[in-house]
Amino acid sequence: MSTEGPPPAPRGRPGCLLVPARTKTAVALLYDEESENAYDVRLKLTKEVLTIQKQDVVCVGGSHQGRNHRTVTLRRQAVSGLGLSIKGGSEHNVPVVISKIFKDQAADQTGMLFVGDAVLQVNGINVENATHEEVVHLLRNAGNEVTITVEYLREAPAFLKLPLGSPGPSSDHSSGASSPLFDSGLHLNGNSSNTAPSSPSSPIAKDPRYEKRWLDTLSVPLSMARISRYKAGAEKLRWNAFEVLALDGVSSGILRFYTAQDGADWLRAVSANIRELTLQNVKMANKCCSPSDQVVHMGWVNEKLQGADSSQTFRPKFLALKGPSFYVFSTPPVSTFDWVRAERTYHLCEVLFKVHKFWLTEDCWLQANLYLGLQDFDFEDQRPYCFSVMAGHGKSHVFNVELGSELAVWEKSFQRATFMEVQRTGSRTYMCSWQGEMLCFTVDFAMGFTCFESKTKNVLWRFKFSQLKGSSDDGKTRVKLLFQNLDTKQIETKELEFQDLTAVLHCIHSFLAAKVASAGSCWASDSRESGHQTAPDGCPALYPPSWH
Repeated sequence: MSTEGPPPAPRGRPGCLLVPARTKTAVALLYDEESENAYDVRLKLTKEVLTIQKQDVVCVGGSHQGRNHRTVTLRRQAVSGLGLSIKGGSEHNVPVVISKIFKDQAADQTGMLFVGDAVLQVNGINVENATHEEVVHLLRNAGNEVTITVEYLREAPAFLKLPLGSPGPSSDHSSGASSPLFDSGLHLNGNSSNTAPSSPSSPIAKDPRYEKRWLDTLSVPLSMARISRYKAGAEKLRWNAFEVLALDGVSSGILRFYTAQDGADWLRAVSANIRELTLQNVKMANKCCSPSDQVVHMGWVNEKLQGADSSQTFRPKFLALKGPSFYVFSTPPVSTFDWVRAERTYHLCEVLFKVHKFWLTEDCWLQANLYLGLQDFDFEDQRPYCFSVMAGHGKSHVFNVELGSELAVWEKSFQRATFMEVQRTGSRTYMCSWQGEMLCFTVDFAMGFTCFESKTKNVLWRFKFSQLKGSSDDGKTRVKLLFQNLDTKQIETKELEFQDLTAVLHCIHSFLAAKVASAGSCWASDSRESGHQTAPDGCPALYPPSWH
């Protein structure tokens, strides 16, 4: 996490204030990809933990019967019958559940039945695998006293359309006409042989008392956690949904939201809390690091697999900008010893950072929505919010983040980390050759470019940054640098050969960018698209030909 406050948005993109850490509570859906069912859950977000809650019926008084089963005797009323409705059945591969309880009628008066209860037995007859019509027939022909055994269905599929967050048996909510399952009402008098009024089904003092409550079922620690909006192993974006994965492997499951606004709001809120915790980890790590080896920024990204086909499979990686280096990890470093186990380590002065241009619209409001994560383009061949890091010997990495604000932070952090390293280093020297002679080429932040003989240290030529007017190379080992002579105003061409030309060109670019930044110029991202940038002192930025 950046050790400074939220950076300003790069020029050419809509600005965004990063969402502060917050606490939130809301009802959402937990989606099961295997069964393709979604279940009602409640989310509780704090600064450190995301808690998943599910509804259950708990005993709050009296003598508990044990297990989660409740056996209740209903006395059929002359007019209103049993006072409940049911849905489901084995023909739908779901249990029969109570979908309505009518206020002040038989089922409500027991205080022991709840919307969402699965019916297990009717008068001792097991109905767990019964069809809807079979259960309806049993209930309607069971006589004036009907004994049913129920168990609250904590993971009721959303297509049952049960009232969301129903507080108890007195709720009288509609089950929704859009449900594909028939809602059979048993609140009318059934085919009982005796229709005389019966005493109310009221609980007595020694009977257990039950309430429906939201109970914690899973806690996902947010420190070093990551968020994924994509289906694992595929490029399919989960609309209005995401998954939170903790450092210890605990997953929230796929959380789906009812509207795009809700999904975006929760995505940004959880991201902000993760970001704040990462900032705390950065501050703790920097207490053990020297001033020249401070962590500037770190966090989760997704890396595109090298050589991947059109499916463009990505895998999670943890990146860090620390001291002189750019690190790529498979898992976050949690101790000082973990920094040596990075999968890749590159010198910051020898890598080139590039944001992939995807702002395809002139609609500023749409751009702002995209940047905030409120709306997405329908990308068929790539993910949005991507950036590349190009290293020496032609190595490159393509990364993706979940929000435009995260992309802006990475861009600003790379600029800041590179600038700090250039100032700390001051200069870098590379071995080179020309016409069989071994030479040394130095890029110096204060003096510019110097070429000298490796053995005698005799300086062959020296130019300021402002004298560099252009360059060209063969994409392999040779480069031509075009300098303007201050006296004659003529262009002088200096040709050199390097073992790792890419690293040298990236180093030149880093020093030029730092020179521009030190002069107070805004290093705008738009300049990368044209390939050249003129600094205040007249020096052009240098880019590898493949990036023009």
